[in-house]
Amino acid sequence: MRLSSLAVAAALAAALPAAATAQVTDAQTAPPAPNPDEGGDRVTIGIGAASVPDYEGADSNDIVPAAVAIGTLGGYDFFTRGTQLYVDLVRDPAGPGTKFELGPVAAVRFQRNDVDNIDNAQVRALGKIDVAYELGASVGVSRTGVITSDFDTLSARVGFVHDLSDAHGSYVVSPQINYTTPLSYSTLVSLGASADYVGKGFGRTYFGVTPAGSAASGLRTYGVTDSGWKNYSLSVFALQSLTGDLRRGLAVGGGVLYSRYLGKYKRSPLVRDIGDPSTWSLAAGLTYTF
Repeated sequence: MRLSSLAVAAALAAALPAAATAQVTDAQTAPPAPNPDEGGDRVTIGIGAASVPDYEGADSNDIVPAAVAIGTLGGYDFFTRGTQLYVDLVRDPAGPGTKFELGPVAAVRFQRNDVDNIDNAQVRALGKIDVAYELGASVGVSRTGVITSDFDTLSARVGFVHDLSDAHGSYVVSPQINYTTPLSYSTLVSLGASADYVGKGFGRTYFGVTPAGSAASGLRTYGVTDSGWKNYSLSVFALQSLTGDLRRGLAVGGGVLYSRYLGKYKRSPLVRDIGDPSTWSLAAGLTYTF
């Protein structure tokens, strides 16, 4: 697996929360799909902890466990992104150059499902939302050997998922862009940007307040009647090998994610009245590549 792909996979594995709330799942920019230079299967796993908002647009954070896996098995690339699983069904040639990606995405969204862990009593009073089971696809392109060396990678993809369980009965479209560069065989940095465009059912479920919800919580009634851009996010991650080579062995990584909510979603009472349109997430952990 080429150094840039493997290292950013490890960096994100150290920083992405597996049990985090859905806003972090949607916001993170996923790594470029790995590509085997050395042949054979290879997997990176990571565990750690993350501080993430209690819900989308919350002004308080919760500590959650972090876990991610990424690799190549049987010639097919895969990676997890929070509670999403991406699989790339395109087998591209190894080495520097342009790579293409196309494959399925499966996701589980836990947004406001465990209200006992939400600090704000008014949000707890709105009640829990059922877990959403989502399925979709992603398409993307990446270029290895862009600026600094044959190993830096610029990638762009668009992911689409739709709720199959009627929890929100809608969809999320997530354009993502990521730049990753190794500073050496033992150090890597990654910069990312992403955004989410959501359907009206998503906005109504996670940002709306019904009359019954208003009576229970004291929040003002609020409706979302159409689709729109929910938020954008910016991220930076760094990874340092503890064994001298990011392509194998143990490493430590960490990162920070900034998200800004937009338009009708920013005006929701869950954000404007008791939350914050700007949220921050922090994460750190260990990875192992074998």
